[in-house]
Amino acid sequence: MSEETSLNAVELATELTIAWLGNQNNRAAAEDVPTFLRTMHATVTELGSGSSAPASGDESAAPAEEFTPAVTVRKSLASKDHIISLIDGKPYKTLRRHLSGHGLTPEQYRERYKLKADYPMVAENYSEVRRAMAHRIGLGQKGRRTKTAAATPAPAKPKRAPRAPKTA
Repeated sequence: MSEETSLNAVELATELTIAWLGNQNNRAAAEDVPTFLRTMHATVTELGSGSSAPASGDESAAPAEEFTPAVTVRKSLASKDHIISLIDGKPYKTLRRHLSGHGLTPEQYRERYKLKADYPMVAENYSEVRRAMAHRIGLGQKGRRTKTAAATPAPAKPKRAPRAPKTA
């Protein structure tokens, strides 16, 4: 039974290596292939044995990964037209989509770079433009109108006098 398991691990590692090398986006030198295959086999064997412990020491002893920002926090907020990302140093009007592309939420981003809870995710001018547009189209006004209409009754319409019949 263990021979069958080890054979499956070898076959699986070989197939994974072939698939990885077959991807045109992965470039590897010929001398790197045996090393990659050995690593892949060790990983597959480790996973097959049910051992989830890392091979090189205790994982809890590893220090938390330190992230170095691409620019300073002060520089990231220097312009009112955009916010410069601390991940890649590029300007963005809003960071939410950029962060989701990196698998982060705004809270995780703030935590990663030790930012204050009120660090903005949207550029100031962009926020004002969106706010003005919302006011212009009347967003958020429906609730206010119904509350004020209920508070102040509409004036009663004056009754009209009946019309006189037309004579020919």
